[in-house]
Amino acid sequence: MNEVLAFSLVALLLVISPGPNGVLILKTIASNPKSSALINVVGIACATFIHGGLSIFGLSALVMQSAELFMLIKLLGAAYLFYIGVKAIYTSFNNSKKFNEGENIQVSAEALINAAAKCPAEKKLGVMGRGFITFFNEGFLTQLLNPKVSMFYLAAFPQFIGFDEAHISTAFLFVAIHAVFIISWFTSLIFVVDKLKSLQQQKESWLNRWTQRLSGIVMIYFSLLIVSQR
Repeated sequence: MNEVLAFSLVALLLVISPGPNGVLILKTIASNPKSSALINVVGIACATFIHGGLSIFGLSALVMQSAELFMLIKLLGAAYLFYIGVKAIYTSFNNSKKFNEGENIQVSAEALINAAAKCPAEKKLGVMGRGFITFFNEGFLTQLLNPKVSMFYLAAFPQFIGFDEAHISTAFLFVAIHAVFIISWFTSLIFVVDKLKSLQQQKESWLNRWTQRLSGIVMIYFSLLIVSQR
């Protein structure tokens, strides 16, 4: 029980500390409904189980022992964070241009109903499916390509459990605890930010755009930080 409490504390501190996941959530919710950010969280949680499984069965240790492979993963993770950051900044300026040109951003409920009635069900499901995949992949890849998560498990597991068969179930319990913290923390963050977002007036839409831009800059910063770390 002491090991579970100790690991839980360490995992909680890891989750609530600033990092790419939190920036991704803020970037997503700045210009999308909270459901999109919740899909990000699902992707992050799934990638956490991948990290945990790889560490439990020793693959992460092999990666850590190979300098070339570890560097490749770092570069892939940094490149992906850089891509998300640039994309967020570009999208914010693109949305700003559309707003200044007087495009109709706010759609009435009646217009939505009419559009839904005219749109074939297959097409609507296809759009929803693509949206789910996009936001899921963002969360999944941001977490999966973060080498710090592998290093966390490789550093934490030996302190709390062994790696024999008797401890496999305990190891996965720890991963599940970590995933629960991720889901709980970021879901709470999403609802708080969404509530603040709903209090805004349309004239304050600049705040969403600048949130996107700041999130993009921080993502780029994290990508450069990953590359510079030895």
